[in-house]
Amino acid sequence: MVNDYVKEVIARRIAGDIVVSDNCGAALKRWRETFKATQVEVAKAMGITPSVIVDYEKSRRLPGVRFLRRFVDALFQIDSERGWITSRQLAKMFNLDLGAIIDARDLSTPLTLDELVTAVEGIIVNSRISGTEFYGYTVIDSIGAIVSLSGDQFWQLMGLTTNRALIFTKVTTGRSPMIAVRVAPVKPAVVVLHGPKKVDPMAIRLADREGIPLVLSLKGDVPELVSALRGVRASAL
Repeated sequence: MVNDYVKEVIARRIAGDIVVSDNCGAALKRWRETFKATQVEVAKAMGITPSVIVDYEKSRRLPGVRFLRRFVDALFQIDSERGWITSRQLAKMFNLDLGAIIDARDLSTPLTLDELVTAVEGIIVNSRISGTEFYGYTVIDSIGAIVSLSGDQFWQLMGLTTNRALIFTKVTTGRSPMIAVRVAPVKPAVVVLHGPKKVDPMAIRLADREGIPLVLSLKGDVPELVSALRGVRASAL
């Protein structure tokens, strides 16, 4: 299985490559062949006729946003039926094989701190920072991050924008995540801790020093947390 974060990044790479290509039709064909899918298979997954795929690949039609989304979804559908072989290879190629990242989302419209707190059933445990808005979030397995991430991989937690919330799961007290944020050259807009019954006073002091709202999430488990975040009203890009 390939998680939503990896699929989203790969989808953006595919769509972006096609859009900026000098020959969109050739790019569509190249990605179809990368996934080892036939025109018939892609057409069936998209609910269209193979002749339409031929038209796009021969540049008789230019793909729009809606077509590209359906095209990428079709590639993922075909790949999922084959055990995600191509997507896993692309994840390694793009250096996305990070077990520490559970989910990530970049948003077209900003979320407010209040909306985030409501979604994660959170409590702000440090000095409240008014007017906080952000354009994405990353959900992190804090244990996985300690085991698998090197210092120069921290930027990958930030997605496409640094103006985002970092949500650390499997947290004991919150001190380690806030120390990591403290020493990192790039700072998030908000930090959420999921797991601790009580937040370490040092974590609170570090959050205040950095001017970052620190939120304790009371959501029952990680899948429930991720589901709640995915249900927030702001739509993904």
